[in-house]
Amino acid sequence: MTTQAQPEAQPEAQPEARPRTRLRTAPGPVGAVVGREIKHLQYDYLKDRSAAVAALARLRRGAGKDPAAIPDLWGLVDTQDLYEDPVLRHEEAENAVYLATTLWSLHQQSRSSRMHSPGGNELGAAVRRLMPPGEIAEPVRKRFVRAGTAPTLTVLAARLREITVLLRGAEISLDYALLADQLYLWQRPDGPDQVRRSWGRSFHAYRPPSDTDPTDAQAAPLSSEISSETDETDETDPRDIP
Repeated sequence: MTTQAQPEAQPEAQPEARPRTRLRTAPGPVGAVVGREIKHLQYDYLKDRSAAVAALARLRRGAGKDPAAIPDLWGLVDTQDLYEDPVLRHEEAENAVYLATTLWSLHQQSRSSRMHSPGGNELGAAVRRLMPPGEIAEPVRKRFVRAGTAPTLTVLAARLREITVLLRGAEISLDYALLADQLYLWQRPDGPDQVRRSWGRSFHAYRPPSDTDPTDAQAAPLSSEISSETDETDETDPRDIP
């Protein structure tokens, strides 16, 4: 009597692991310029090279302000690539580059680690990290909402400056190439709504890491009392060159 061969048992399919973060697209033309320029400045600044220290001191004077109103910023960032792209809206692209770069220069002030982290925190996630796990710090939330409801790019820049000071104090990095692309998008008629949605998603999606990776650790909780004054931003970097 012949017995039929039994089919081999197939291993059970394992569920795919869910990624911790949503994959992002590569930076756009504006973000690429910002990422390149900050990469070089950041490297030299952390090496305490005098030219970079001086450049950041000058850039910080424009943080949260209209770049066109501060001629001293002209030439500090190489924006030539923006004008070689016929599709870009050149004035809006340059506004986004200078706003992102000056905010980063304020963020990086007196910090010994990189405050621009390519592929790192989006603004909403960075703000969420300012809060204790599982809690909403209302003063921080209000600042975030005020930034999201800014009526103009100039007002947005000033409100982002306030948030940048908080992120610097907690040493929470930001992806400034992504922020630059969002500041460029913000200047389109439907841009603010799109950017607000992205910031809101990243705020609500952020979860403290469950491992002990020191590069992604939850920031120390802030005090619930956050002064409305931002005089900390006027402090002088001891490495600044007169």
